[in-house]
Amino acid sequence: MSKVNLVVNDAAPESGVALRAADRNAAVFASFLGWTLDAFDYFLVVYCLTAIGKEFHRSDAQMALAITTTLVFRPAGAFLFGLLADRYGRRRPLMIVLVFYSVIEVATGFSTSYTSFLILRALFGIGMGGEWGVGASLAMEKVSPKFRGLVSGVLQQGYALGNLLAALCFFFLFDRWGWRPMFFLGGLPALLAIFVQRRVKESEVWERTKKADWRQLRGSILANWKLFLFLMLLMTFMSFSSHGTQDLYPTFLQRYWHFDASKRSLISVVAGLGALCGGTAFGYYSDLKGRRRAIVTGLLMAIAVIPLWALSPTTTLLVAGAFLMQFMVQGAWGVIPAHLSELSPDSVRGLLPGFAYQCGVLISASIVYIQALFAEHFSYATTMALSAGVVFLGGSIVAGLGRERHGRVFGRTAS
Repeated sequence: MSKVNLVVNDAAPESGVALRAADRNAAVFASFLGWTLDAFDYFLVVYCLTAIGKEFHRSDAQMALAITTTLVFRPAGAFLFGLLADRYGRRRPLMIVLVFYSVIEVATGFSTSYTSFLILRALFGIGMGGEWGVGASLAMEKVSPKFRGLVSGVLQQGYALGNLLAALCFFFLFDRWGWRPMFFLGGLPALLAIFVQRRVKESEVWERTKKADWRQLRGSILANWKLFLFLMLLMTFMSFSSHGTQDLYPTFLQRYWHFDASKRSLISVVAGLGALCGGTAFGYYSDLKGRRRAIVTGLLMAIAVIPLWALSPTTTLLVAGAFLMQFMVQGAWGVIPAHLSELSPDSVRGLLPGFAYQCGVLISASIVYIQALFAEHFSYATTMALSAGVVFLGGSIVAGLGRERHGRVFGRTAS
């Protein structure tokens, strides 16, 4: 592969180079927006947790189980769509999963009972789990190794942007229309599938390194079981850190600080802005200093922010803590798409990063439920602070002990 083909946005006049640049930009945009809309749909439940629980006559802990249910089913989606991505290419599975979770999200707005709501959130988890691995592998395989960390940070912050959009939607629509109409906006990703079909080409890395049949693919998967276990452990702590600081935070602001919906959503917007800034900054930092150092730095700095984030004596300091916490946590997360993609062999990059990621989510899914239970006996502030400190320290140790393949060029060596 020539040097010019590795550049993300090459302005050379040759039509072939321009077309490849346009394709790369379209792939990154589609993956970013797909993850953004996925996260938007997920966080609608987070912000509407108490309102949905009131309609279905359920406690905070019972409604937190709905969030846990979504997290538990994400590995199933990562496994299914990851296999399809490694066998049949990245593009078609991405289109399928976008339509799938769009339909489920709209159906959630028509839930008639707590049971039907749980079932739909489980199905949504399958779609959510499938989107990240397919989208990340497609995007990471199309960008230059030189800028992979920066693009990784931007890509992963689709999750933070989805959170931010959900907070804004909650702020402007909830008091006027209630929770159900907001879920109807979840049909938007289906339109993104049309964009992928028309503008995004298949990954050239996949085309050069794909396995000829299912037997060869199975052999390649089994050969990397040790790497899978490490990635799963890393993603367990990373998921503890993100879900442990995000999912119950609006409830913490309501129960502990007694903020109304407007104040909760505004603080969440501030936190989302911190996440967007942190993901991009740490992604770029990882291009300069390496993936492991960037992740460890973000998690250790997050420990220092805990007093502001959970134990602040004033609202002003609390808002500053919310911004800084997500700057650090999502800064560490911004490195993940590049880091996992670089550690994974070409032939199983559709499956391995996404499945390890979502298995980590499965193991960590209980944190929201555990936090809600502990908060019934201790204060929300104490519960949030102690749980965050433990997972940040554990995550920094695991990340620091792992391998580094910073700047690896995909598709050049056999898996």
